[in-house]
Formats: sequence, C-alpha cells, structure tokens
Amino acid sequence: MSHTPSDAGGLWHGTTILTVRKDGTVAIGGDGQVSIGQTVVKANARKVRRLGKSEVIGGFAGATADAFTLFERLESKLEQYPGQLLRAAVELAKDWRTDRYLRRLEAMMIVADKEVSLVLTGTGDVLEPEGGVMGIGSGGNYALAAARALIDGPLDAEAIVRRSLDIAADICVYTNRNVTVETLGT
Repeated sequence: MSHTPSDAGGLWHGTTILTVRKDGTVAIGGDGQVSIGQTVVKANARKVRRLGKSEVIGGFAGATADAFTLFERLESKLEQYPGQLLRAAVELAKDWRTDRYLRRLEAMMIVADKEVSLVLTGTGDVLEPEGGVMGIGSGGNYALAAARALIDGPLDAEAIVRRSLDIAADICVYTNRNVTVETLGT
C-alpha cells in the first residue's frame, strides 16, 4: 500500500496531527477538518483522544472509520499489556500487517504515554519520533518544522503544539484551526 501526498483519498490528506514531548510533558494535537477531495465535509471532528484508562493519548490521520477501528484494536492490546504502550503498539502493528481486513485500513496514528511517543503506520512501522517531535497528515511536515523551531524556546509542549498547528493551518488547505490537544505528564 503506497500513498503519496498527491493521492486524493490517500493517507496524507485531510488532517494534521502533531506530538511534542518537552520537560516531562507530552502533548498530541490535531485539527478538526475532514475533507473529501476538495470539499470540507466536517470542520470539528475530534481526531485526538485518550485511550487505555486515560494513560495513553492518540491522534490519527487518514480514514476516520479506519482510525477508530485501529483505536479500538490498540485499546484491546493495552488491556492485554497494561502499562506497556510499546509492546501493545508492536502487537497491533503485527496484526495490522498480517490481518487481511486490517491491511486495508488507511490511517496513521501517533500515540503516547508518559514515557514514550510512537508513530504507527499501515506498513507495520512503529517509530519513536526523533527529538520527541513528530507530525503526520497533510500538514504534518509544516507543523513538524514549526515545532522543531519552537522546541528550544520558552513554550511548553502544549503551547508548541497549538502554535505549530496554527502555522500549519496557514499553509495546508486540508488543516483548520479547530484544534483538540491532549496532554500527559507534569
């Protein structure tokens, strides 16, 4: 399954999700725009939420129904492996790659607990972001660049996520300013 930013229905269109880990706090934020092709069909979708008894936060880019299926599967894995986000994510990635139904899902996820942040992809990748900062979705690279520029400054993790998503919304037509942010930590 190969997707590029030019795929009209591919993974990269329709949202921006960003995570920042700084000073003992991790934040994940996402915009609320859902687009089909060039049409905005919903402006206030909630693509960031708490999982696993609120000990994990996650955000998704891609097909909404597919992402909710993955969130449910991840929650199930977190029940199997409580307090072990990395293990739960690896087990989900194994299922995602080998299960015929799951392989067809078009979504990416960023998930985090107090200790680790991870990006999960449909190709079976479980990646830890470099420097505690990662963006996915159509505006992900714009938000990532902004967050990297802000990470050494005075802003906390949540403020960096909010400012970076605002910058991404200035650039990416598939990103809006209706932002949801969840945080964990001090």
